[in-house]
Amino acid sequence: MHHLSAVISMLTKGGPVMIPLLVCSVLSLAVIIDRCGFWWRRRDTASAERALRLAVHAKFDEAAEIAAASRAPLARVIAAGLGHRDAGAAHAMEVVAQEELGLARRYLPVLDTVITLSPLLGLLGTVTGMIAAFGVLSTTGMNQPNAITGGVAEALIATAVGLGIAIGSLVPYNYFSTKVERAAEAMEQCGSRLEQALAEHEIP
Repeated sequence: MHHLSAVISMLTKGGPVMIPLLVCSVLSLAVIIDRCGFWWRRRDTASAERALRLAVHAKFDEAAEIAAASRAPLARVIAAGLGHRDAGAAHAMEVVAQEELGLARRYLPVLDTVITLSPLLGLLGTVTGMIAAFGVLSTTGMNQPNAITGGVAEALIATAVGLGIAIGSLVPYNYFSTKVERAAEAMEQCGSRLEQALAEHEIP
């Protein structure tokens, strides 16, 4: 409890800019939790591979049933292609792929904004704190050196917090961005393989 109150006391010394920094940290944490949940719910890649193997062997009905039962993006693409295998399979898969990628990218711009904005807010807090510290210097001279150095130290808290939020958000942002890119590549490869399988087996 004592450590918590000490942390709160230190943060309040950072000045008014700590409020938007707190908002940034909450937004970042909310987006990270949401994206972790999104990818956890869509982790079933085995079903998509199984459905694709069945489709390659012309077992289209069985493949469609397995793909439709999964929430994985790849499985949804396969299900769309098999559902329109008589005509327009490529277009159907493209529509579903774009929809899934849109869902995968959701809220990532918020995380990107937090990464950019947090250090700037921290710098702003430090600059305003330094102005206040030098304001003390202009009124008291060097008679209160502790007040001046203490003001400078408190001003640097905002920058440290801003950098901490940005660094803590950067790694998850890069991870989720990479997941989106890999998902896009996998969907493209999966769509090509399914199109080839449909072409080889001439579905009436």
